[in-house]
Amino acid sequence: MAHHLKNILIVSLGFLLLFTAFGGLQSLQSSLNADEGLGVASLSIIYGALIISSMFVPPILIKKLGCKWTITASMCCYVAYSLGNFYASWYTLIPTSVILGLGGAPLWAAKCTYLTVSGNNYAAKAGKVGKDIVNQYFGFFFLLFQSSGVWGNLISSLIFGQSPTGGPQNSNYTNCGAGDCPGAVVAAGNDTGPARPSDTLIYTLLGIYTGSGVLAVALIAIFLDQIDVEEGKSKEESQQPVMTTVLATFRQLGDIRQILLIPLTMYSGFEQGFLAGDYTKSYVTCSLGIQYVGYVMICFAATNSLCSMLFGKISQYTGRIALFGLATVTHVACIISLLLWKPHPDQFAVFFIFPALWGMADAVWQTQTNALYGCLFDDHKEAAFANYRLWESLGFVIAYAYSTFLCVSVKLYIVLAVLVVAMVTYGVVEHREAKNPSTNRRDMTNEEKTYPYDLQTAM
Repeated sequence: MAHHLKNILIVSLGFLLLFTAFGGLQSLQSSLNADEGLGVASLSIIYGALIISSMFVPPILIKKLGCKWTITASMCCYVAYSLGNFYASWYTLIPTSVILGLGGAPLWAAKCTYLTVSGNNYAAKAGKVGKDIVNQYFGFFFLLFQSSGVWGNLISSLIFGQSPTGGPQNSNYTNCGAGDCPGAVVAAGNDTGPARPSDTLIYTLLGIYTGSGVLAVALIAIFLDQIDVEEGKSKEESQQPVMTTVLATFRQLGDIRQILLIPLTMYSGFEQGFLAGDYTKSYVTCSLGIQYVGYVMICFAATNSLCSMLFGKISQYTGRIALFGLATVTHVACIISLLLWKPHPDQFAVFFIFPALWGMADAVWQTQTNALYGCLFDDHKEAAFANYRLWESLGFVIAYAYSTFLCVSVKLYIVLAVLVVAMVTYGVVEHREAKNPSTNRRDMTNEEKTYPYDLQTAM
């Protein structure tokens, strides 16, 4: 048990350090690099490259390098993006965004595979239910991972808080919130963008972020044990050509359950993209100033982190359907409220309530959707998690692509529509599994035969 927990802890700490840097940068892009939409364009490029990467790269790297070295190499791509921000321009930020995107899919696919295989292996040895252990591993991982938002955003707020030029550039808040429309801002001559902090403060922040990424790479490379992802597979499966493994990502779409989970997976990208790209700029920066972006996102990250651990534990008692229902009601209520709310600095506490509620619901989307993929597609983990990153990335790409063209109110209606569709198709998946779980699953691997899942049971 201690050996397994040590590896889960190392993976979690590595991602904590890496996304302390990337999460902080992502939250600031729409405000810090607002000129000509460079910041959100770089984010859209990242997730566009992630889509391409999801189709081809993860199976190849995981098969050739194993999970450990795939994670290590992919983390280096994130460090490159931090370096590109030192001299942010279309010639530096866009290429490093492509590099990060290409490394993102294998990073997450390898992480998910590592946690799932580790959980299944431990459950087999300890005589426990595999899906419960996998749920707990994902819950523990996201407890540490989501806390990266706390540290990354705390660092940025403390540093930018030293700047006297970080506040909003206007005293007219009419165009803040759902009323933020690109055309209306230009017509009114009202800029919702922040005054840029000094270069000294920006370079200090980027130096800390880069160092955090380098430390993450070293931690994984030195301390993480390699894991045998071929364990439990037949000799014929282990010797399959690489292209056969690549094609498995596309063959995964032949499973009707995968098709039905696409809207749910894409919604994860839409809702995170809205919070990072639109809420931070149109609500927080517009009304309070860029120095408060970090503090607001800390609220999101802290709630997300705590709820991730909580939901990972209680899911075996409540069932995933109840948790998905809770997340749906929470996000619907938030979206409607954001449409009606007129943000103003006098309503200071409200700016923190919304990201806290958003983070609670996002904890469900992250832990339960990841665990759902791991349990439904346990015999095709690499291909399934590659699809997960592919469709989630498409949600990010769309959300960031229309970020500079649509009114915030329209974006909220889009997020709401995707959520409704996602819940309908997810409900179909649950209905199919409850009706006939055995025939909806592929043939079990030897690993599964040790502890067969009952997919009707709560995860």
